[in-house]
Amino acid sequence: MALSGKVCLVTGSSRGLGKGIAVQLGEAGATVYVTGRSSSTEASVVGGSLKETATEIDARGGKGIAVVCDHSNDEEVKALFTRIKQDHGRLDVLVNNAYAAVTAIFKSHQAGEKFWQKEGEPGRWWDLVNGVGLRNHYICSAYAAQMMVEAKSGAIFNVSSFGGKSYLFDVAYGIGKAAVDRMSADMAVELKEHGVPCVTIYPGAVLTELITHSMKADDSGRMEKIFSKGESPEFSGKAVVALASDPKLIEKTGKVLVCAEVAKEYGFTDIDGSSPPSRAQV
Repeated sequence: MALSGKVCLVTGSSRGLGKGIAVQLGEAGATVYVTGRSSSTEASVVGGSLKETATEIDARGGKGIAVVCDHSNDEEVKALFTRIKQDHGRLDVLVNNAYAAVTAIFKSHQAGEKFWQKEGEPGRWWDLVNGVGLRNHYICSAYAAQMMVEAKSGAIFNVSSFGGKSYLFDVAYGIGKAAVDRMSADMAVELKEHGVPCVTIYPGAVLTELITHSMKADDSGRMEKIFSKGESPEFSGKAVVALASDPKLIEKTGKVLVCAEVAKEYGFTDIDGSSPPSRAQV
């Protein structure tokens, strides 16, 4: 197994993209810490839980470790990394995926709201969209880097989207994704001399459980237009595994890597055997 013996953390992995990445890391033989705001089946119309993700990782040959962590709570985040260090003394792969505003963004998008029409004070929407999806990525990266720099090994993956390149869904969303891209690039500058790569990954349109559910309820056609020929959540996981297994990943540090382009380079397909189209020209 390509990542046998490696210790990984995927934040926000009860379901969706985070779960897809986590189970693929498990299939590659890794020990994978998975986080979310509760351990059991959560109050969600689409289900999913940390326990289910950890169990799936075990079933695929890895070791899943579920840790309840609210990524908007700095003390809980600090405790998470303290535990990983105490348990293993190192962290080989960090995937910053946690995001708290998916449901709110889709609801607002479907309603056709503009940035000046959001409910409440403008700062409230900003904090909802970027408090976890941007700020927490920085915090987790800092804690991970402390272990990785000491070991002179490891890799950080920041999950972003094409919203960092052109308008998608919402103004605050796009700003946050563009900032994640820049954050990876600048972290890469400071980490390179220590042999620790930091890259951004761009999934395409991912057919998560929530997206699939939302498409059924969307009469506007907006969702269908965006997510036609979508990727499975595990396609991004395959990209992370391929990149994390590449001993020359440092040559890509600081770059934005589109998962469909990674698939072409490393020769893998989605779990159904399809090759999702690249949206690299967006």
